[in-house]
Parts: sequence; C-alpha cells; structure tokens
Amino acid sequence: MAKIVPLFSSSKGNSYYIQGNSAAILIDAGRNLKQIEIAMSQNGLSLRDVRAIFVTHEHSDHISALKVLLKRYDIPLYASRGTLAYLTQADKVPASARLYEITDELETDDFRVRRVATSHDAAEPCGYFITTPDDRRVSVVTDTGYLTEEARAAISRSHMAVVESNHDVDMLREGMYPYILKKRILSDHGHLSNAACAEALPDFVGAGLTRILLGHLSEENNTPHLALSEAIESLSRAGMVQGADYTLDIAPVATNGRAVIF
Repeated sequence: MAKIVPLFSSSKGNSYYIQGNSAAILIDAGRNLKQIEIAMSQNGLSLRDVRAIFVTHEHSDHISALKVLLKRYDIPLYASRGTLAYLTQADKVPASARLYEITDELETDDFRVRRVATSHDAAEPCGYFITTPDDRRVSVVTDTGYLTEEARAAISRSHMAVVESNHDVDMLREGMYPYILKKRILSDHGHLSNAACAEALPDFVGAGLTRILLGHLSEENNTPHLALSEAIESLSRAGMVQGADYTLDIAPVATNGRAVIF
C-alpha cells in the first residue's frame, strides 16, 4: 500500500516521505536533521527505512539537513547534474556522500523514479514522478514558475500529486515584499500561483488524478482557505465533485500526523 507523508511544506522547509511496501524514499530534506527525525517519529517512521533521497534543487528550504543527514545515514542522494555540482562546490554534502545524477528514469528498491523538468531560479531544478512497488504513481511538482509539459504529463499520469499553490497574486502584489522579490516570484522562474494551479487541476482530475495536496504555500502571501477555495471553485466549474471525483488538502507547514494513501 503506497502512501505519502508530507513532513514539511513551506518556505521554511520542504520534505516528503513516500512509502512503498517495506522501503521508502525521501523527496528533499529542507529542515535540520533533528526536526526531520522528530517529524518522522511523530508519524511512526524512520530514516533507517529510507533507501534514497531525491533533491529537487539547491535552495536551503530543500537541502538544509543534507550535510549532517548524509554523515549519519549512508543513504544515496540523487539529483540533476546542476544541483549536484552546486551541492559539492558549496560544501552542502559531506565528501563521503554517495551522489548520483538522475538524467531520466532510474529504479531503486522497486521504486521507479523519473525526473520532471520545472522552471525555477536554480541551477537545474526538477520535480519527480514516482512509481511505487505496487504500481501506484505520485508526482511532486513545486517551486516552478509554470507547469512545464513534462510536469503536466507526469501529473496527468499520477494517482496522487503534490502541486505547488504558492501565492495569491493580489496578496503578493499588495504585500510588503520588495518589488524585485515580487517580480521574481511572479516570473516564469518563480512560484506557481493559486490561480495557475487551480486552472490546471481539472485537466489532471479528468485524466485520472484522484488525490491532490497543494504544496509550498507562502505564509506571507497566501492562506490555506484561499488556495483550497480557488482550487475547488475551478474543479466545480468543470463539474468535478470533491470527495467523489477527487480529494484535496493542504500539505502542512510541519507534519500534522496525516498521510495520504493512494
């Protein structure tokens, strides 16, 4: 039985635990190791069961635990070539770390993991499309200014997906962020807005997606109510009913002890 446990999701840190049969993988490690271990313990999980870590990009809210984590646990780390180059040059991983480039699709402990192109102001960012040992499919696509064709194809093939719904455009434009930061977030190399996420969801649900987590919500420029409302309204206009055609929730800032089985 496949499940995903959102350990952390926000600009403060991001990490997702994906469980297969007897093993698991981790997407990102963006809090310190102690916080990740506590979050796992609260969910009855352990890093001892993690067979591989996949990193989406090098920003600190996705990698901050890596150096200590990889010293303590002998877990292989996978990322794009650009991300790996940054991690080694910036001394973000120990010299002893087992680092592997993911170019397309690979298999580890019966998980099949495919890299998915995203658009973000990082060295070589990506999301991931994962097939679990029991052939359930999940996509994790956050930190992207728009949904690339690869990302759309992956989410459309998924049973479950984490999709970024970072900001409400009006809140961002009227908020206290400096202009240059607002411009970055709103750009094609920034973050996906509630509106852009909501607009895409009916196509995904129509293709077979049934479990949705909205991820990486800004605590300054968004609220869970706004993100959920816009998504549900878009799906309702397409004739799709929550609880019948799909389930929808927010990936929490820090774990609330809930998993999504898919």
